[in-house]
Amino acid sequence: MRRSAQTRWFTGLALLAALAVAGPAAACPFCPSADQTLTKDAAQAMLIVFGTLTNPQYDPAQPLQGTTDLKVELVVKPHAYLGDKKVLTLNRYIPVDKENKGKYLVFCDVFNGKLDAYRGVLLRADSQIGDYLKGALELKDKDLATRLNYFFKYLDSPDIDIANDAFAEFAMADYKDYRPLAEKLSADKIVKWLKDENTPASRFGLYGSILGHCGKPEHAAVLRDMLDNQTQRFASGIDGVLAGYVMLQKKDGWDYVRGILKDGSKEFLLRYAALRTARFFWDYRPDVVEHQQIADAVASLLAQDDIADLAIEDLRKWKQWSMADQVLGLFDRKGFDAPIIKRAILRFALACPPKESAKSAEFVAKTRKQDPDWVKDVEELLQLETDAKPAAPATATAPKSGKPLTK
Repeated sequence: MRRSAQTRWFTGLALLAALAVAGPAAACPFCPSADQTLTKDAAQAMLIVFGTLTNPQYDPAQPLQGTTDLKVELVVKPHAYLGDKKVLTLNRYIPVDKENKGKYLVFCDVFNGKLDAYRGVLLRADSQIGDYLKGALELKDKDLATRLNYFFKYLDSPDIDIANDAFAEFAMADYKDYRPLAEKLSADKIVKWLKDENTPASRFGLYGSILGHCGKPEHAAVLRDMLDNQTQRFASGIDGVLAGYVMLQKKDGWDYVRGILKDGSKEFLLRYAALRTARFFWDYRPDVVEHQQIADAVASLLAQDDIADLAIEDLRKWKQWSMADQVLGLFDRKGFDAPIIKRAILRFALACPPKESAKSAEFVAKTRKQDPDWVKDVEELLQLETDAKPAAPATATAPKSGKPLTK
């Protein structure tokens, strides 16, 4: 395939909800983005209770208004308003289906002594999500590694809402925060999950990268089998599987990634996954693969018209000015005349210091004369990117023992 040009808890007055794992960019380099987690939702509530709805009372004077009682079975987050009440009257009319055996997790605010039940989650009667959330809240002031260890235990929960929320916690965690935990986890458990046909493909990236930290060299075969599987190799998160393979078998793993990058006949999604893997090692683990090795491997993408622009952008961000001749040579090359490629080339040339490449300076001067408005627009966008540049990821350092990091 060539390159071609969420849900969250459904909430509101009806007190219906569902969990999701899509949204803004995630901190975990190998996870789908996560919008929100139960713990973050809970931080905004004053009172959270779990129980059964009864006694709905409709107020005919105010359409859709009234009250409904909640038999409290578990106090997830206490508040003085509740006291020792076993029944909480919600300021919402919620029709109760006698055949519905579900339970509700209810989020409330208290203002001027009045209760506002503003959000609720309809769950199965046997749901353990209340206990799960209560346990998470008890650890909210602990370090992130401790909290992630708690969520790790629920990644394979039979309750899909709990399992998804636990995964979302990892998706929102920085690599530097989950790495220490990953190094201590059970490789056998991770292997079991990776081999389980019921494991969502979206989790391959996280699990594969974790195995790279806690596994032994022989575990690399598990990841290699996944990469050679024509179905799994294009799954979301395959970059994490590639990264895990490299961490377990440095030479064979990196040769495999480099081979993907060099082969323009391979599927775009696979080459893009390999590029993301290269970015990971550049940003976080140059102790495993050196920067020059990474840059050289990514430069092989310059010969591929469907992904060259991405490689050019990375080489620019990495300040690989020694590759200026290769980049500039694409500007008039047949098959590389797509605007997105030409723009990437100009961005590279504009960012390159004149002392690093006289050709870049000449190229900018010539292009500015031919199309000053285009150059000005690209300069402005480049400046916006510079102004908004986030802090660089923490690079690996040697442990106190002085031994080099290899996983």
